[in-house]
Amino acid sequence: MNKSPVKSKLVRRLQIIEGQVRGLQEMIEQGTYCVDIITQTSAVKRALSGVEDALMESHLTTCAMKKEEILKVYRLKRK
Repeated sequence: MNKSPVKSKLVRRLQIIEGQVRGLQEMIEQGTYCVDIITQTSAVKRALSGVEDALMESHLTTCAMKKEEILKVYRLKRK
């Protein structure tokens, strides 16, 4: 089964994020300076937000949905 270009990009982004999280674990194990770890956790959060944004954009362009569903997803994203 072939992946769409959007799915392939999202999977690649998630693989990068997975590597970032493993890097965070190593940083903690090695006793890396806390501010450096916090900087990296912020980068991971931004990367995950980017995945959410791409998913939402794809969903909005490919799926017909109700206003309530859009608002529900938007509220979840902002928590």
